[in-house]
Amino acid sequence: MPNQSLARFLSRWVPLIAWMLFISFASSNEFSAENTSRIIGPLVLWFFPNTSAETLNLIHLCVRKLAHLTEYAILGILAARAFRTPTHQILRTWWFQISLCLVVVYALLDEYHQAFVPSRTASIFDSVIDAIGGLAALLVVRFRTRARHSSNLFVSAYNQGDPNNLSNE
Repeated sequence: MPNQSLARFLSRWVPLIAWMLFISFASSNEFSAENTSRIIGPLVLWFFPNTSAETLNLIHLCVRKLAHLTEYAILGILAARAFRTPTHQILRTWWFQISLCLVVVYALLDEYHQAFVPSRTASIFDSVIDAIGGLAALLVVRFRTRARHSSNLFVSAYNQGDPNNLSNE
């Protein structure tokens, strides 16, 4: 039994920590605008050879901002996964707020870190995009959790022979 609880613990927390480490790596020089333009530019030009330089710059900017949104949406999902199922009741009760705080604080720390990387620029707007991505993912998780819970109440009431009592009282 202890091996199962350790495996469960690791399966919840290791992906979250690994993703946070990836975000930190992505804040390094390796993922600077100069380096990502070497991939995005040729790819766009391969699909759309007549793309102007201005359009190419706009596409590059949009892809980078979408990457911010996506990486923090994934962080939000992984945080929700970790905080919704621990043995501590307080974490299960406040999983949404704790996950959102983690996303926002990590987004701010990420931008602060980028201020010290010569090829990167720190921007509070990127932190806002990050927080929006995390919040959107957390809201989806919350909605799906509530929908599943209300569906389970209906099934439970139905199985008890009283489909009119959907509150399961």
